[in-house]
Amino acid sequence: MMAEPANIDEYISFQNDSAKVMLAKMRQIINAVAKDADEIISYNMPALKYKGRILVYYAGFQNHCSLFPANSSLIADLKEELKNYKTSKGTIQFDFNKPLPITLIKKIVKIRMKQNEAKQAAKRKK
Repeated sequence: MMAEPANIDEYISFQNDSAKVMLAKMRQIINAVAKDADEIISYNMPALKYKGRILVYYAGFQNHCSLFPANSSLIADLKEELKNYKTSKGTIQFDFNKPLPITLIKKIVKIRMKQNEAKQAAKRKK
């Protein structure tokens, strides 16, 4: 088991070489879209917090990296676009042997941003 990382740079440094490359790219893509989000470590994984809520998590594993959209219905909603990736209720796996789907990752982050914005607006109305 890996030691608890102090920050995302340290988390990435703990990974194997393939995961380091993919995680760095995922981080770059996500941060380019979610410019106002805060990077944090949550559940021992890199995550971004936006409008007071988790936006996405991402993590490295032995043979793949995963994106956790923090909304299981989103994976079901994007079923057709995700058909070429291994998914489960809460995660999307990206194999090291295939290029990252940059457009798809950006789309997921934008959807999650809108969801967080809507939840924050609804909370204000209460």
